[in-house]
Amino acid sequence: MSVDFDVAVIGGGPGGYIAAIRAAQLGMKTVCIDDWKTDGRPAPGGTCTNVGCIPSKALLESSSHYELAKEGLGHFGVEIGNVGLDIARMQARRASIVRQNNDGIAFLFRKNKVTFFNGTASFAGCRNGEYRISVTGDESRQFTCTHVIVATGSKPRAWPGVPFDEKYVLSNAGVLAMELVPESLAIIGAGVVGLEMGSVWRRLGSNVTLFESQPALLAGADRQIAQEAQKQLTRQGLTIFTGATVRQVRPVRGGVSIEYDDARGQVTKAVFDKLLVSIGRVPYTDGLGMENVGLKRDERGFIAVDGLCRTNLKNVWAIGDVVRGPMLAHKAEEEGVAVAERIAGKYGHVDYRTIPWVVYTHPEIAWAGRTEEELAEKGITYKSGVFPFMANGRARTMGTTEGFVKILADAKTDEVLGVHMIGPMVSELIAEAVMAITFKASSEDIARICHAHPTLSEAVREAALAVDGRALNM
Repeated sequence: MSVDFDVAVIGGGPGGYIAAIRAAQLGMKTVCIDDWKTDGRPAPGGTCTNVGCIPSKALLESSSHYELAKEGLGHFGVEIGNVGLDIARMQARRASIVRQNNDGIAFLFRKNKVTFFNGTASFAGCRNGEYRISVTGDESRQFTCTHVIVATGSKPRAWPGVPFDEKYVLSNAGVLAMELVPESLAIIGAGVVGLEMGSVWRRLGSNVTLFESQPALLAGADRQIAQEAQKQLTRQGLTIFTGATVRQVRPVRGGVSIEYDDARGQVTKAVFDKLLVSIGRVPYTDGLGMENVGLKRDERGFIAVDGLCRTNLKNVWAIGDVVRGPMLAHKAEEEGVAVAERIAGKYGHVDYRTIPWVVYTHPEIAWAGRTEEELAEKGITYKSGVFPFMANGRARTMGTTEGFVKILADAKTDEVLGVHMIGPMVSELIAEAVMAITFKASSEDIARICHAHPTLSEAVREAALAVDGRALNM
């Protein structure tokens, strides 16, 4: 008796839906199961589409426009009257964009002939190399398959003993859905989510305080970039305490009380209207039925995989946030494509060295490859080239000259080892850096490539020229 599907993908987030599409493109009969619903309708796309990447960028864009209209358009010679804030309309726009993405994924499933089930999938057993999958939801069903790709993602980590109520103690989902601007907002964790959501609500009028336990902001970023980020974000009005140890979080009437030690060890207590807990995420495997087939976790609770995303079970794979590595949507997508291609007998490839990081604050922050600190720790000799956006013509016309581009190249071979940026639209500029690192380009290679003028990308070329001490516009 033949199996129902060649490949079953559990989870419809960036890793899952992309894996399903690629598997179908390669000729395999594929099903994707995802349990997310919004307003009673299936909402494929996972955390990224529903309460992560997409809605946060929608609010970042809206809040940026609001702040520019309120405070910055006069610089461009544009005079306007009183600027109003319509949070309900802003949130409706966010929801509309999310739904467009949900429907877009559903369309892609139909286009590529991927079967989609809305419900919760779990392993029901395995017999003769065939996995039996149960789906519970509006309609319950079972089917068999040969390969399984687990892409169930992650969930926010709560503060110990203080569950999310999404009224005062917020997760990423709750902070995105606020209908009123709180007078004060505390954020525990000044990582990507903390900085982006802090920026949104500060722009809209909230007094935002971030508590970061690490001695410096953005521990994974190049120190020079992180220091510039803290300077710029503090200048905008965010209050950022680094080296802060939060001792106690306690809901009180109409808000949340936080007791913390600052970097000097001074104990302080303060009450805030709202609290966003952004202290990381944990793999989501609830109800997966791992015990029914003997699927193993690693010591941190992630599904254990090797370098090719293979689990301990034959023909069972796992990708994205539910396995080791950075919790990034584009990392999950790369793994999804690679696994689908490996199942098809092809060579699936993921270069973890070149996965870019982006923080969508203003100015934006982006990096790929190694930092100066990593190179120094490994004893790798390198050259550095820095070019400020203040000297870039396009940045001047845009009125956003904060920040710089920094390129790190091997001192002997000139191979580009890392690229770090803070400034306007660096989320787009980082792609050139990723390509350079991937193909082992030298800084001279970038310097010799003609970049259109006037563009922000010229800052990348100038930084490459600066590696050899020959920047032309500085």
